[in-house]
Amino acid sequence: MVAYTATVPGPSEKFFQLYVLGSTGRAWGYYPNNTSSLQIGENVQWNLTVANNMGSFQYVSIRVKLGSNQTNDSPNDTLAQPSPALLITEFKHFILDNETWSVPFNWQIVNYTTTAQGHVSIHSLTIDNVTYALVNPPVCPAINSCSFRLIFELWTWNVDSNNFQFGWVNGDQQRVAWLQLWFNLVAGEQHR
Repeated sequence: MVAYTATVPGPSEKFFQLYVLGSTGRAWGYYPNNTSSLQIGENVQWNLTVANNMGSFQYVSIRVKLGSNQTNDSPNDTLAQPSPALLITEFKHFILDNETWSVPFNWQIVNYTTTAQGHVSIHSLTIDNVTYALVNPPVCPAINSCSFRLIFELWTWNVDSNNFQFGWVNGDQQRVAWLQLWFNLVAGEQHR
């Protein structure tokens, strides 16, 4: 029995990896001119990547959300709850076991508004040549004191509920994968 336990490996952990790479496909060069301060129409190129280490074929979704430092909580790892931030779009794909799926993610801010009180809202973004008009976008109190963020959440298909769930189940535990990249909106010509 001791020999059996010592020579037979235990069950391997099943997991996903979610990460974003810069425009060159590496873990740098995330923003033009190496600054996260962006102007209207400035193109940003990233690569979203999911690696499947679950031991089986999986159907996944990367949900893209917009938040700010003043509003919208991040996802909650402990409670396995997604962020309540504004959902912009999602990318769905079937991934084989031990396969990596990469999604080119090219985006830019199309327009924003500033109220008389100085509150700033981004009203539309273009992602991969599709423009998304944002309903009830996050608001920042002032353009010079606000950071926005794109939040990326990994959702997986749950066969039992016949729906996507935030994260995945590993044994009896719910696991999640998410990340966020921050950027600042630089004041310039205002677009409405």
